[in-house]
Amino acid sequence: MTAIDASQGIPARVTPSTPSVLAMIREDIACVKARDPAARFTAEIVLTYPGVHAIVWHRLSHALWTRRRRFPARFLSWLGRFLTNVDIHPGATIGRRFFIDHGAGVVIGETAEIGDDVTLYHGVTLGGVSWRPGKRHPTLENGVLVGAGAKILGPITVGTGARIGANSVVIEDVPPEMTVAGIPGKIVKASSDRRRIAGRIDLEHHLMPDPVGEAIAALVDRIEFLEMRLARLSGERQPSVDFEVLPAAASRAATEPRTAADPRSSPRSAPHSTHGSPP
Repeated sequence: MTAIDASQGIPARVTPSTPSVLAMIREDIACVKARDPAARFTAEIVLTYPGVHAIVWHRLSHALWTRRRRFPARFLSWLGRFLTNVDIHPGATIGRRFFIDHGAGVVIGETAEIGDDVTLYHGVTLGGVSWRPGKRHPTLENGVLVGAGAKILGPITVGTGARIGANSVVIEDVPPEMTVAGIPGKIVKASSDRRRIAGRIDLEHHLMPDPVGEAIAALVDRIEFLEMRLARLSGERQPSVDFEVLPAAASRAATEPRTAADPRSSPRSAPHSTHGSPP
């Protein structure tokens, strides 16, 4: 949104005001119905969702942290962790409409930055990889979805609308709208291949591609091609070494009786004794 600056006669950018803590908590509660099919009514969400409880505790502790009330902020954060099993450092910056589904075992570090409309599942870690002060934790831009058990480590950026597969370990930047899976995380699906669900997030994690299985299938196809080519070459000339013999020919050679002229049937000469010939 822009407005005209009367002093200079050029458009001036208007920064939207930051909503209050209470308004952000209300948005956090309201967004649950759009992302969790099991959510039925507001009272149930407020009373029984530990992910909602965790973000409420964090909103309060973060407000103290930004006012440099560090010990009360850390104590309130610890109390929230004790009650919800979700560990969010009060220094972490979290945007609007944040949701932790099945809130349990989530860890979010001090310098983590999370945008608007982000969804995390249980067991997610936004961790650091360095002891040095400064930016140590990931940045998740708007609309990111992180599957259960995923680990995003280091001061990397996960682009807008990206999806992180369950149990993935992400240590490099993720472009916007991409899907990442694996250890270490690799891009497995572009935005053009993803399903679109109006107004809701895509929960069908079982449609995630399998890059390891695809690589193995490609290797199997290549081996079959090479075996067919080797079979054709073996029919045109005499194999020069044993491993060039086809499995069928090798099995026939093993079952045929060996003749005296076959050099493979002649036994090795016994070593001569230094005390004379054997009796």
